[in-house]
Amino acid sequence: MPARNLKWRIALLAIALAPLLFLNEFLNHSYDHFTGSITAITQQWHIAALNIIFFTAFLIPLSFRRKASWQEYGLVSAFFVSLFIEMYGLPLSMFIASKYLFAEAVYLPVNAVTFNFLGVEFAMTAGMVYGLGVMLLGMLLIAIGWITLYRNREQGLVTNGLYAHSRHPQYLGFIMVTIGWFVGWPTLLTAAFAPILTYKYVQVCRKEEEDVSKKFPEYATYKKNTPFLI
Repeated sequence: MPARNLKWRIALLAIALAPLLFLNEFLNHSYDHFTGSITAITQQWHIAALNIIFFTAFLIPLSFRRKASWQEYGLVSAFFVSLFIEMYGLPLSMFIASKYLFAEAVYLPVNAVTFNFLGVEFAMTAGMVYGLGVMLLGMLLIAIGWITLYRNREQGLVTNGLYAHSRHPQYLGFIMVTIGWFVGWPTLLTAAFAPILTYKYVQVCRKEEEDVSKKFPEYATYKKNTPFLI
């Protein structure tokens, strides 16, 4: 294994283990979301719409490496739509969970960050901040991957930049966004969608490799020397 890939893996492992530093807060954060015992933001449809548009737009750059198939990305789009409707519109899964799982004595984690955005007051626990951090890293991978593909769109097979460390850095980014949402907003919806989406991303990666291999014979050598995700 190249030393550079080992460093990436160690960095991701450190990120994955970071919740151990605030384990009690993290567990309470997860419990409160799953039982629906938190105060949710409701009826803020402009915030929901803004997030749906923003995150769905991240799917578009994937077409630079292969022809975009919106049928494949339909599940991802459905996740974003349902997620943000639940987060800022109607938190249905929380209402259902609170009916059956709510406990009278609940410890609410302390908010680590509070801020106002477009007239809505947001409060984030340590678990939410951690989840947001994972999401931002994933979004950064997606953005850098898109820039790398765009700048090298005339050269054929792109193997430099992030693509020298991972064959699918953008899909790795999407997986991190999915995990970040699940960690930051652990509800029945995200618990159901997270493993399905992760599996879907891996399947799309394999399909992309079949298509790219047919177009670029040198992909076989690249595949041997570069990790699938990390």
